[in-house]
Amino acid sequence: MLASASRVPRRRILRSLRSLPPPPTKHPTSKPRSGTRLNPSPRPTVVHRRQALPHLPPTFGRNQLLPVSNSTRALLESIVADFDAPIRYAFAYGSGVFEQDGYRADNKNAPMLDFMFAVTHPAHFHSINMSQNPSHYALHTRMLGSSFVSKVQEAGPGVWFNAFVQMKGTTIKYGVTTVDNLCSDLLNWNSLYLAGRMHKPLRIIKDDARVRLTQQVNLTSAVRAALLTLPAEFSETQLFETIAGISYAGDPRMVLPAENRGKVGNIVRKQGPQFRELYHRLAAGLPGVYWPTDASTIQQDASPLARAAHLRKLPSGILTRVRTHYGGEIPSSAEESAYWQRIAGDEKLPAVLQDQMRSIVRGPATVQTLKGLVSGGLGTSIRYSSEKVGKWLKGREESQPSS
Repeated sequence: MLASASRVPRRRILRSLRSLPPPPTKHPTSKPRSGTRLNPSPRPTVVHRRQALPHLPPTFGRNQLLPVSNSTRALLESIVADFDAPIRYAFAYGSGVFEQDGYRADNKNAPMLDFMFAVTHPAHFHSINMSQNPSHYALHTRMLGSSFVSKVQEAGPGVWFNAFVQMKGTTIKYGVTTVDNLCSDLLNWNSLYLAGRMHKPLRIIKDDARVRLTQQVNLTSAVRAALLTLPAEFSETQLFETIAGISYAGDPRMVLPAENRGKVGNIVRKQGPQFRELYHRLAAGLPGVYWPTDASTIQQDASPLARAAHLRKLPSGILTRVRTHYGGEIPSSAEESAYWQRIAGDEKLPAVLQDQMRSIVRGPATVQTLKGLVSGGLGTSIRYSSEKVGKWLKGREESQPSS
């Protein structure tokens, strides 16, 4: 009797336990951030969903996929892979990736490898990166933390640079921006700081469908802007130098003794095949442009009607300035075509376009130059400036005729 009585409550207890709702799932709590001000622990990852772009056709933007040697490709990819912080889009550019006049492969003073990283959340990136690579940041920026760095990054063209970083036995410089900021500049030419860099040959290391799409728009815009400043017939070298010069026009470093004055020519002379791969199919596909595959001379329809078609499709950043320069509001849709043809037929339009592009570049480039004092500190800024002055002196000597 006692045994039977003792089993009944136990069964009731088991039934009652089964009827209880399951306990809430316990997620592992993130470890509290630890570390010193100089070596902070990274912030916990925050998951943000973003709308995925439809898959691009396999051949879309193939002109952007410029080849490099196997050794260079392996080095670039290994450097980017060493970063723990999430990077959505990355490319390498400059004389360390593609040859330029004035640099030799066996030169002991080889140029830095230049990278640009586009990320989703800069504060999160810098938090992780400061923890993994504290030496990449100046002492005062580590003390102020990743939030300070991301705020400074937002100023001007929206880029933060870490320079003179030693990785994989080489010296690199890398910039950090956001994917939103990058795509906005590629589409609208807000600052031409990032868009202008991407007018020139670069090596994509981590690709992103959204960036590749907007970069194709950026390259086409560069061709249209160049065509509007060139005559009815010109060489492909003239086209490439005009495009490469967009980002340097208005840059304060080109006025001060801080950059090689012959840089545009140096780039185009050695990188002609890469420029051709970037732009030939895009330019030849535009209405009124005749550029046979085996020809180095380009012809274009220079009538006001054809030029107006290019002008109207320029990015909003330059188009708004041109419209303001010529004054007056855009007329009704019935008269809009005549309005743009009148501007396109103005013989001063090439000079106006060049002046307005210089104006776009000047402000953000000046801000970014001043930001170098904040991001790198006085010592790094002096070192970087001294190298630029050296290049300027070298370019000045090369530009002077020999006696």
